[in-house]
Amino acid sequence: MARAEQKVNDLLAEDSDMDDALSTVLTRADANDGTVEWSDVKGDLTSGQWGRIIEKGVLTSASGNGFSVQNPDGVRAALNGGGSTTTAGETTSAVDDDEGSSWSVYDKLAGVGALAMMSGYYVTSIRDTLGGALDLLIGPLDQVLPFYAVVLILAMLTGLYSTLLQANLMDTEKMGKYQSQMQEIQDRRKEAKERGDDEATERIQQEQMDAMGDQLGMFKEQFRPMAWITLLTIPVFLWLYWMIQPGAGRIPDAEMQVIMPLAGEVSWNKQVLIMPAWIVWYFLCSMGFNQVIRKGLNIQMTPTASS
Repeated sequence: MARAEQKVNDLLAEDSDMDDALSTVLTRADANDGTVEWSDVKGDLTSGQWGRIIEKGVLTSASGNGFSVQNPDGVRAALNGGGSTTTAGETTSAVDDDEGSSWSVYDKLAGVGALAMMSGYYVTSIRDTLGGALDLLIGPLDQVLPFYAVVLILAMLTGLYSTLLQANLMDTEKMGKYQSQMQEIQDRRKEAKERGDDEATERIQQEQMDAMGDQLGMFKEQFRPMAWITLLTIPVFLWLYWMIQPGAGRIPDAEMQVIMPLAGEVSWNKQVLIMPAWIVWYFLCSMGFNQVIRKGLNIQMTPTASS
């Protein structure tokens, strides 16, 4: 409702005569089972007002040739003097949404920790320290299973917590709202172009540029769980890297080979495509388990469309 009232407030700010125009549209729509056409109101408002009401999204296409009023109660509330209060509420809501998308202190610490651990790929002392520490946990598993099976199990575990972290830290409903907002603006811009209304097209294009800032909220939602996933996954990668170092002797010679799809029997350190075989094997296992876990737990990762 707050969004509908904000649209009305914007129209009233542009043209004081919009009050009567919107009231007329509402009256005609109420008398015609919720829909209204240009022919119903053309004697009471100008074509410019009619077009602007459509562009703003107060009127949306209905079945046939008519239009329906989007959220009539919200439009009435704004016309009856509830606009200023709602505008403040809208602002507060927007701030709340932005704060809800912002990273917490713990999220930022996780991101910093992940970046610090990445240096282990280049700094041998960090890699050896983390690899040796994690070997206390994974080492017993490696003693009883072949190395390829250990990689498979690690891929399954990282896939499990990655999926759970994304499901709990990423607000797909909020992301859906961001996408719906951009889609609505794009639809109105397309309609304005089809009408040949250059002024409206330019105005909607500016509105689209302003709304691009809202996409930052969606990016925050997407990258927030990545900080935690990276923080937990990099040590696993460093342990694997630490284990397969040539000459380290941490893996028995009999386990230094693996049979991979298409590539056949290869050494863990051999390049497959553009990456070492152990990374390719890990990603193949991880992607497969991710799909199984999401399907089994019925976890939706794509944005949920808002109504």
